[in-house]
Amino acid sequence: MPNSQTDKKTLAIMVLSSPHASAHAQTALAYCQSVLDAGHQIYRIFFYHEAAYLGNTANCAPQDEINLSDRWQQLIQKYDIDSVVCIASGLKRGMLDTTEAKRYEKTTASLSPCTELSGLGQWIDAVNQTDQHIIFGN
Repeated sequence: MPNSQTDKKTLAIMVLSSPHASAHAQTALAYCQSVLDAGHQIYRIFFYHEAAYLGNTANCAPQDEINLSDRWQQLIQKYDIDSVVCIASGLKRGMLDTTEAKRYEKTTASLSPCTELSGLGQWIDAVNQTDQHIIFGN
């Protein structure tokens, strides 16, 4: 990424992979931190497919492993980044905000409060509003 003040970019990030099946989610997290450290802006992070698990507040990693869900949520909160879990991907994997929990008559929400459930239109908006978009995973 360019380093001069005039070359600052705004990015949209999509993460596709499960935090448990590959290193893509961890690589994406490190990349996001590095671009933010370089002074760039992340307009939106969009968690899609298996990456919906990254929005789960109930994830508990073993003591000798990194809790990627917690790390993502810390980054999102620290930099006040708009973050979205695809609603179709999220619901299929048990990611519920309070509205969806009530709608489906579930007793609790599992989605991080700093992340919202929404559709692919949010990704399209992010692509249209940014200088660059990057997709991590498969």
